[in-house]
Amino acid sequence: MASEQLVTSWYVLHTKSRFENKVTDALIKKSTGVFLPKIQVKSKRRDRNIMIRVPLFPGYIFVQTDLRPEHRIEILKTAGAVRLIGNKEGPIPVPTETVESLKIMVNSDHPVTTGSHFKKGDAVIVVNGPFTGITGVFERYRGLSRVVVNIDALGQFASVDVNETDIEKLPKIFS
Repeated sequence: MASEQLVTSWYVLHTKSRFENKVTDALIKKSTGVFLPKIQVKSKRRDRNIMIRVPLFPGYIFVQTDLRPEHRIEILKTAGAVRLIGNKEGPIPVPTETVESLKIMVNSDHPVTTGSHFKKGDAVIVVNGPFTGITGVFERYRGLSRVVVNIDALGQFASVDVNETDIEKLPKIFS
C-alpha cells in the first residue's frame, strides 16, 4: 500500500469576529505557520486621529499545515477558530505565491485596499451582531462598510443595515 505524502500548504482559517489576533497568537504558540495580513487605517473613533493596524481580511487568517488529522484538529480547537475554508472535498489550499504577494503588499508603504465580494441579489447570512442567524438578500452598500440586507418575512420585505464584516455569502443552494 503506497503511503500518501502530505504536502504543507497555506489554507484560509475563518475566525470569530475580531479574534484574528488571538487565534494568530495561539497558533504561533502551537508552532503552526500563520500569517495575518494587516494594513494601516485611520481610527474610526471620533476622539482619535491616529493610524491603527487592522486585518486586511477581517475574520480570516492564513495557516500553513499539511492537514494531518492531528494538526487539523489542533488548529480547529484553537479558541476563536471557526473552520478551514473549502468545499465538500475539504479545505482548499492557497497558492504560496498568493501569500508571498500579500506579505509584500502589507509590508510596503503604499495603501492597500480590498474590493467587495457582494453583488445585489446575493443570498447572505448575518454571522455577527444583533441580527445573527438572519438570512436575507444583499441589496446595496450604504456608506463605509455598511450594507442593506433585505429580509423576506410574511411575504413582505424588511431591511436592516449591518456591517459588511458581519455577513457572509450563502452557497448557491440556499439562494
